[in-house]
Amino acid sequence: MNSYTIPTEKIQERLQFENPWWETATPASEMKELPKRLYFKQFYSLVADRSVKRAVIVVGPRRVGKTVMMHHAIDTLVAEKVAVARKVFYIGIDNPVYINLPLEELLQQCVLASGGDAPEDCFVFFDEIQYLRDWERHLKIMVDSYPKTKFVVTGSAAAALQAKSTESGAGRFTDFLLPPLTFQEFLHLQNLTHLLKPTEVLYGNQKQPFYSAVDIKQLNELFFQYINYGGYPEVIFADGIRANMSRFIRNDIIDKVLLRDLPALYGIKDVQELYRFFAHLAYHSGKEFSPEKLSKESGLDKGLLKRYLEYLESAFLIKVLHKVDEKASTFKRITAYKIYLTNPSLRTALFSPIVPTDDEAGNMVETAIIAQWMHRGNLNLRYARWKQGRSEGEVDLVNLDNLHQKPLWAIEIKWSNRYVGKPNELKSVLEFCSANNLSAAVVTTIDKEQQNRVNDIQLAYFPASVYAYVVGVNTLKQKED
Repeated sequence: MNSYTIPTEKIQERLQFENPWWETATPASEMKELPKRLYFKQFYSLVADRSVKRAVIVVGPRRVGKTVMMHHAIDTLVAEKVAVARKVFYIGIDNPVYINLPLEELLQQCVLASGGDAPEDCFVFFDEIQYLRDWERHLKIMVDSYPKTKFVVTGSAAAALQAKSTESGAGRFTDFLLPPLTFQEFLHLQNLTHLLKPTEVLYGNQKQPFYSAVDIKQLNELFFQYINYGGYPEVIFADGIRANMSRFIRNDIIDKVLLRDLPALYGIKDVQELYRFFAHLAYHSGKEFSPEKLSKESGLDKGLLKRYLEYLESAFLIKVLHKVDEKASTFKRITAYKIYLTNPSLRTALFSPIVPTDDEAGNMVETAIIAQWMHRGNLNLRYARWKQGRSEGEVDLVNLDNLHQKPLWAIEIKWSNRYVGKPNELKSVLEFCSANNLSAAVVTTIDKEQQNRVNDIQLAYFPASVYAYVVGVNTLKQKED
């Protein structure tokens, strides 16, 4: 009997319930009926590879499909006979039955409950591991103790888990980020990718693979469905959830993160204050804030403000973008930053759906496109803003070379066709390109595709929905390569 007087047989009964394939020797979970995310192929290759003696740490926000992807992996391992069914263990750590049980004891209980004799040559899946104290230290020991066993864990506090993984698991852990759905996945899961066709564009004097819309009107309608509802797989397949988005995302995602996960991990005392702060950021996603102004608007002192921003980033709810000037130089002191939701549908849950003609449409299109780029962990994303004498300007998104901190590309995100016919009005992006020797920049539109040239700088116009799709495609391809 453990310290909380839960009988061993009850623990084993729960484990047997969670692992029905021990008895049937076939893939069993109802989750196998759900379609696989496009990220599954990369994830499964890490799971199945036992030649690398590392645990796989799956991080990402709540409700993006981490548990479902685990079960897809389990089903594939068993169906393809990569593993003996009785040697595949799944444990949902957040179940109260397992409270205070260390990982080693949970593993031994799995061996007993499955009728095995030793935890060798097993595949062990620990779900929602952030609730277990000192999990990283115990997991590191287990990776060393059982070199023939593969350990896979998930957690919903991305940055917190990654920090612990990096600190304690050097050479023992491999991080795998599962983000909210990309626009590409949103279409893929509904068998709608036929609305785009492969093509090529000339960009920066080079031909680049790209896509064009077969029906841009329909694609834009779906793009706004994605903005309003599209970050979570469950919403796509459940009309009842979509009809009551605010309840689903508030109860299952925002409330659990702000009222449960973050207080548990960081000891936050005033959760209602944190909730109000997040709602303020969500409403103004894409807005530039100064620390002074945000402190005044929120009523938080700067120290607490900084911590709250770190907490919300760790939970994968927001992304803070920092500023560079017209020559892409960073500022010695943080005078301003932009804050984006990592998933635009979080705003819908707190407020209301938006339509393409709303005043907020431009900011939410910008949020959606930047969300596609957030899925790449190796980028040094910034926005540019400057004021020097009479010269002032802003560029929505730039990527800096990690080694030299020089701009690699620049994007101006617009939800308007106006600038296709008036390229000279795009003074900021033209000035930025000229100051940094960039030969081209992307400008998004509502539904126009065109190439303009101003002072030897190419402006490549693409519909925002098409561009968002292409970023998702290229991100997945880069990860597979």
